[in-house]
Amino acid sequence: MVLEVVNLTGHLLIAMPNLTDPYFTKSVTYICTHNQDGAMGVVINRPTDMIYETLFEKINLTLMPPDKKNLTVFYRHMLQKPVLLGGPVQPDRGFILHPFEALPKTLSYQIKVGTNQADDSPWDSSITIASHTSLTTSKDILEAVAKNAGPKKMLLSLGYAGWTPGQLESEIAQNAWLSVAPKTPEILHKILFETPHEAQLEAALAELGVNYAMLSGVAGHA
Repeated sequence: MVLEVVNLTGHLLIAMPNLTDPYFTKSVTYICTHNQDGAMGVVINRPTDMIYETLFEKINLTLMPPDKKNLTVFYRHMLQKPVLLGGPVQPDRGFILHPFEALPKTLSYQIKVGTNQADDSPWDSSITIASHTSLTTSKDILEAVAKNAGPKKMLLSLGYAGWTPGQLESEIAQNAWLSVAPKTPEILHKILFETPHEAQLEAALAELGVNYAMLSGVAGHA
């Protein structure tokens, strides 16, 4: 069978009901890269019991201010956010999704759309996704967040989901996944960064005008 060639970079991938892997049941994955070498994404709706503050302490990042007094409401809320299970690959490594326009305004940089590289990015290791979202994997961004100087919107996950060349296309052909392309970057960012994790599945499906109960008869690519 000849599989349809698609590029799902920047799409949301929803696990269909017949996907029995317990790790991905009812999961929503944001696809960061998809090309001839395979695909990579981060699951966005699998919160853990660990919060940012606990993770920062585990990796010896000093909070600002150290005495935790006089914290802004925003910073206090950020520290209490749950760390996500981003996928089964490299679960000991952090992956941070954030809007590129939320990076520090004092640091200018240019985006190379199409190459997934950021010129003059303030972070050591960062790629751009569909020209409006970034994925950063270097510790410097967490150091900035710990000092209340990082992105104002972000998802912090441990691990990622990966597919070998042709694997994702094959799984979609087997009706294991439904892909969703949010209509605008604003809608995508609302789903990623503003929607409670327990509501992200239905929020993504709403872009197609369906709900989870309707998925049994829906084909995998839309």
